[in-house]
Amino acid sequence: MNVLIKSATIVDPKSDFHNQTCDILIEKGIISQISEQIKNPDKVKEISLDNLHVSQGWFDSSVSFGEPGYEERETIANGLETAARSGFTDVAVNPNTNPVIDSYADISFLRGKAKGNAVNLYPIGALTKNSDGEDLAELFDMKNAGAIAFYDYQKPVRNPNLMKLALQYASNFGGLIYSFPQESKISGLGVMNENVMSTLLGLKGNPTIAEELQIVRDLFLLEYTGGKLHIPTISSAKSVELIRNAKAKKLDVSCSVAIHNLILTDDVLKTFDTRFKVAPPLRTQSDSDALIEGLKDGTIDMVTSDHNPIDIEHKKIEFDYAKYGTIGLESAFGALHTAFTMKKTIDLLTKGRERFGIESAPIGIGSEAKLTFFNPIENYQFDKEMILSTSKNAIFENYNLKGKVYGVFSNNQLVLN
Repeated sequence: MNVLIKSATIVDPKSDFHNQTCDILIEKGIISQISEQIKNPDKVKEISLDNLHVSQGWFDSSVSFGEPGYEERETIANGLETAARSGFTDVAVNPNTNPVIDSYADISFLRGKAKGNAVNLYPIGALTKNSDGEDLAELFDMKNAGAIAFYDYQKPVRNPNLMKLALQYASNFGGLIYSFPQESKISGLGVMNENVMSTLLGLKGNPTIAEELQIVRDLFLLEYTGGKLHIPTISSAKSVELIRNAKAKKLDVSCSVAIHNLILTDDVLKTFDTRFKVAPPLRTQSDSDALIEGLKDGTIDMVTSDHNPIDIEHKKIEFDYAKYGTIGLESAFGALHTAFTMKKTIDLLTKGRERFGIESAPIGIGSEAKLTFFNPIENYQFDKEMILSTSKNAIFENYNLKGKVYGVFSNNQLVLN
């Protein structure tokens, strides 16, 4: 596909064209020219958009779709379309389907369903069989099928010996182990952050120490075994400190934070709206401030939308019984941009691939065109009409966000809103 992008400001510190406003000619999926002005004698398709900015394609390390088994929540096809229209060219997809993605065949199924799409789908295989926490799944086979990591989505590994074995075994082939940071015997039946607000609302609390104890355990195991550990969606100030200290000791650990845990606090639960029921729970302002600081100093490696579509039957019920989760792809850029500068926002959305062995290239002549198009200055209220997912459990619905996504060019395909 041949496309001429007109008057685009390039946002890519690794590119020789960073901060320059240029025309970009793409021929057969490859950037062939970048110049102040490029003529179009062959009349290729032109893209000319208001205040157009271009960056490397965005990456999300924790996305859930429903297929197979929960297609009423989200299909792979619609999920990838949503990702593209939200600015993402690469997504790591969790195994929380029915059946759970825990074998070579399952990984192959996901990759096959995503073949030919503008967005690259990178499967995360289950860490244990059926994600039940009892026996390790077929980690090496899934790695050979294309799994980039192993994770029982939002299910903590209760058995420390199992986590030890997982780290040791996966180190033989460079496998990356996720560990959800929650000690279930401490969190118990807690459905929100344990704090003054949980007492006022009469809801059972999930204290930050439940997260922090699990992180301490896993960091000790990592130090003992070696291997590679990723701690997804941390939520407390102490967690940031623990991981900062572990990195100072040169442990091979990375972590992420969900965008909603950066922006929102447990105060929003006053309405008992189940859109705000997420795992880990929304915490306090001091926790959010520490998470933001952790991103700024590099302790936290990446952000994620933690996109998790839930059907209405499991959300529009009493708070105690509602399922955890929110969709977040559509609002990721606009929400993140309310807390960070434009350049930092783009930095955060393009980071993280290297941890999973996913290659990327700066915007330059001869590079594959994997680009996201956006306008950083448009302000708007995120409403239902902007939700592209099949499920509508959007935590940022009715919030004022900043920055409009136009779409992507990836895998020689153009997707525009």
